[in-house]
Amino acid sequence: MKTEHIPPDWAFEFHGHKCPFMPLGYRMGRLAMEKLGVEREKDHGFFVFPEIGVGHPQACLVDGIQAATGATYGKLLMEKTFYGKLAATFYHPKKGAVRLSLKPEFVDAFGKFQFFAYRKQGKEPSEIPAGAADEVINWVYEQLDEAIYKVELKPDFKFTPAKGSFNKTLCASCGEVVFERYVRTRDGKPVCIPCSGY
Repeated sequence: MKTEHIPPDWAFEFHGHKCPFMPLGYRMGRLAMEKLGVEREKDHGFFVFPEIGVGHPQACLVDGIQAATGATYGKLLMEKTFYGKLAATFYHPKKGAVRLSLKPEFVDAFGKFQFFAYRKQGKEPSEIPAGAADEVINWVYEQLDEAIYKVELKPDFKFTPAKGSFNKTLCASCGEVVFERYVRTRDGKPVCIPCSGY
């Protein structure tokens, strides 16, 4: 199937530059939502576990996933695993879990575009000629979903989110608000983690 999941302009604006990995993440998120039969998350019920790490430029995938799913870092719905892979597991407590990963043959073909030659020379995406970015992005849009993603249902996936709490106190040392699960004790008084010395 050829996807219709092309990110809106605001997703590129949110991301900050035009690159092919944000649209791949957007499409990944939309496909995961289709597989699980869920809508874009408005509140706190859909979780994503990206397997990206640090120090590799493909992490742009995550901004696309957030834009597509509404499962954002700010809502505490996204938690990196730091496996250094181009994959993510999507989980809804009532619908189950599905993992999508980029197929190696797709990544190999993808990497031959001029855009990546610029990146390997140290150019930032915003410094790359628009034509080179558009060329690879448009190629991505033309690919079949099955050519890009491996899709695996994860019936045994388990996750229990931290229970939300509005309980807070003031740090006895710096005077700032700290939420209860992060309160430590020093000399018998409540303190934040930085002031605790732990």
